[in-house]
Amino acid sequence: MKKTVGGLSVLLEGNQKKKAIIFIHGFPYDHTMWQAQIEAFSEDFYCVAYDVKGLGDSCVGDGQFTMESFVDDLEMLLRELRLENPILCGFSMGGYIALRAIERMEEKFSALILCDTTSKADSNEGKLKRADVIRRINAQGLTTFTKSFVTNCYGEWYKKEQKEALKKRIAKSTSFNSIGVKGSIFAMISRTDTTEYLSKIALPTLLLCGEHDTITPPSVMKEMAKQIKNATFSLISNSGHMSVIENPTQANHAIKTFLATF
Repeated sequence: MKKTVGGLSVLLEGNQKKKAIIFIHGFPYDHTMWQAQIEAFSEDFYCVAYDVKGLGDSCVGDGQFTMESFVDDLEMLLRELRLENPILCGFSMGGYIALRAIERMEEKFSALILCDTTSKADSNEGKLKRADVIRRINAQGLTTFTKSFVTNCYGEWYKKEQKEALKKRIAKSTSFNSIGVKGSIFAMISRTDTTEYLSKIALPTLLLCGEHDTITPPSVMKEMAKQIKNATFSLISNSGHMSVIENPTQANHAIKTFLATF
């Protein structure tokens, strides 16, 4: 079932009386990237997957987003859907949102799943690269950027064997409002570094990373796992940055195994 909550387009699947898992997608994607996970877990959990503002079917407004406003939206969703201590699962940019949410209100969640993400804020070089993306979108539109960026998110196997699926992913991202896409970039540029909080996280935490991820490499996530007290790291084989899409069987097994521990 889909509904709109405070400007967010939200997909709700499963029995709302069961423990909820909130799935937060990455950039420049929407909730549909979690299809394999929702299908796998909606029988035993209440799956909540929403489009971050500016992307997918959520409102765009003036595109003036920050990581803080994204966390505000998540907090609003908890309140409006009356979700008690849900499990929080974030991928890439969704991981940035999840980490900041945990830093602000860890007591409102029961577990954390981080997929292909990092706690570090952008370096000056990274900020300049994102600024250049905004410049390119303004000059050329979304098509050129999304084709290049989305393609680079995937490992070689997926690009070779799943060409039609990749084309659909590119087309969906290209269909988004450019104001919203740029708003997400602004939010990522201005986000804070959450690395210092990692050692304070008390929640059971699972970190997933594609073995060929060049955007947030396994070495980065392994180091994060070392800093979190109650953390499990799982390397997802035969996948790049989009591990939950490229190898959903292994990713889902890792998540299922993790969820069975508490």
